Amino acid sequence: MSKQKKWYDYLWIFSSVYLVLGFFNIMFAWIGLICFITPLALSLMGKGKVYCNRYCGRGQLFQLLGEKYKLSRNKPIPAWMRSNVWRYAFLVWFLSMFGVMLFKTYLVFTGVNSLKEVVTILWTFKVPWSFASATNSNIPLWMQQFGYGFYSVMLTSTILGLITMLLYKPRSWCVYCPMGTMTQTICKLRK
Repeated sequence: MSKQKKWYDYLWIFSSVYLVLGFFNIMFAWIGLICFITPLALSLMGKGKVYCNRYCGRGQLFQLLGEKYKLSRNKPIPAWMRSNVWRYAFLVWFLSMFGVMLFKTYLVFTGVNSLKEVVTILWTFKVPWSFASATNSNIPLWMQQFGYGFYSVMLTSTILGLITMLLYKPRSWCVYCPMGTMTQTICKLRK
């Protein structure tokens, strides 16, 4: 007998729609903060990794693509990728890039830099898509800059997750996801 689907079993739709909408209006990138704040808040409230295990739409999307659509090779993830050294090194790198993004936003906020209307992958490669600009010119430039940077973070991590899903098991990204590493660390510190 199959288990009854719950509302949260469809959060992969939210992740998919989020990625599409961000390509057409960069201000949708702000919605992605839900995926950053919620797992940390839940783990700080003593809920453990419930977000990762139940509510992560990105993990659900990888599961769907990998299992239902058979896009995953379904191979075990390499031991080095499961190691604490890799996971924490990736977290440090990811947080460093997040810090750079915040600093660039600050520079636009203070007027030192102008708005850079570009989405990048791995903070290096420009995405050849120029339709993501904010449609309302009343939106402060720093908010738009944050949107470009944050969407770049979300797009980069999704692409890394898709590559990992294709090469290994569907939810292999979850093994070294920065949010998962942070929530696991919070759980350990709470004990």
